[in-house]
This record gives sequence, structure tokens and C-alpha cells, in this order.
Amino acid sequence: MPVRDREDEEFSGKVALITGGSSGIGYAVVALLAARGASVAFCADDFTCVERVEREFNGAGFEVLGIAADVANGADARRFVDETVKRFGGLDMLANCAGIRQPGNVVDLEESAWDRVMNVNVKGMYLSAKYAIPKMRLRGGGSIVNVSSTQAYVCRPNVAAYVAGKGAINALTRAMALDHAADRIRVNTVCPGLVDTPLVRGALSTMPGPQSIDEMIHERAMSHPLGRAYGRACTATEVAEVIAFLLGGRSSFVSGAAYTVDGALTVQAMG
Repeated sequence: MPVRDREDEEFSGKVALITGGSSGIGYAVVALLAARGASVAFCADDFTCVERVEREFNGAGFEVLGIAADVANGADARRFVDETVKRFGGLDMLANCAGIRQPGNVVDLEESAWDRVMNVNVKGMYLSAKYAIPKMRLRGGGSIVNVSSTQAYVCRPNVAAYVAGKGAINALTRAMALDHAADRIRVNTVCPGLVDTPLVRGALSTMPGPQSIDEMIHERAMSHPLGRAYGRACTATEVAEVIAFLLGGRSSFVSGAAYTVDGALTVQAMG
């Protein structure tokens, strides 16, 4: 749990909306923005988890609202935005961090699984933005960051729906940046490589083999040049720092961009 950074109140007076904020990258974004003075609302689809995380932040003195919601459900997405505005008086920032991963190629993957991945990972971002952007207009502008992946560019085998969704997120980000520039709303995407999060650990736990999850994370981290240099995987907080930069005023002329946070993974030539 962070301590409020009195030396850096960059987001004082700002209101942020974070999807998937109860764990992983989303949780790290909630923590970072709250520590820098923002009022933050987050959602997740597990009520018990939302309640626990909200209590944790508020107990530490932060202004955080947790809402149980399914980002792929239009009524839930609208309620999430409306309750945030009712509580905090407006909306300035949106970080779309919610995401799921389902193994399978296009032959093996059940249609229902494909639909669920695309609904959460892509439709969820559309719905959050659909209801958040009109509220941002009322404040004279805002900023949106969509969390994608390096798998929008290069991919691992047997995660076809996840890869397709991440590519769609990057394209959607470009469209939104163009469509809403006149509203002074900036839209960017962050594309992490391997990050040590509960989502990644959950995916690795389903893979057969003698290695432990820690060993598998370390092995994959070593494919990142900075991972080899540091001897570790990227952390959620390191990704959250880039998201915070793109949400804040220091990136005021950046829109439609995709920032890789991958320790030089995607720039290296193979072979």
C-alpha cells in the first residue's frame, strides 16, 4: 500500500476511473493515482474482492470507490461511470486495465470462450469509453489509456483470442484518438511484455511441466533484454508509472500512441 506523495500531487482535484482495479496492473494504477492526489473509482467483477480492496485503500486514507461491475455489460459500465460522477463530481481520466486470457487456437477454442475474451478485452473498453467520454467533455477534456500487450505485435502460440483482442485494442485506440481530439480527449495505449501479475500466474498455472510458476516467470523474463540485465520480470508498478504519465499533463500533446513497456523485447532481432 503506497503512502500519499505530498511532494507530487500531480492528480490533485482529478477523478480517475480504473477498470480491473482490484489486482495486477489495475491495482497498481489505483495505488499510484491515489498516492498522487486523485479521487479514484475502480471496478472488478468480484464483489468480495472489490469490497476488500476499497476498504484497504480507504483505511490508508485514500479517496477510493470500489464498484462491482462486469465491464462487458453495458448497464454495468454505465452504472460504474454514473456512480463515480455522483460520488466525485466529474471525470477526468480512464484507464482500461480489465482483461482476461483463454488458451486455445481457433480450432480448439470454444465459441463461447472466444466471445468472452473479446467482450471483456475489447467491448469492455468500448463501453467504458462510451459512457466516460461525455462526462470528460463536461470537464473540457480528459485522458484515456487502454492496456494492450506486446502480443498486439508479436505473439505466443495457442492464445488466438487474446492476441486478436490486443490487436483490436491498438486499432480502437487510434480511432478514438482521432475521433475525440476536438474534445481535448487524448487516447493512448500501453503494451506491456511479461509482467508478474495474478493474470499471468493464473495462465502459467494451467501449463503442464515440472517447472514452478516462479521458474516459468523467470524463464520468460529472460527473453526480455532488460529482464536479463535486471534478473527479473517487469512489475505492475513499472507499467502503472507509464500509464500515469499518459494520463497526466506531462503528456499533453501525446495521443494515438502505443507505448511498449517490454524491456526491449520487441525490438530485438531473433537468430
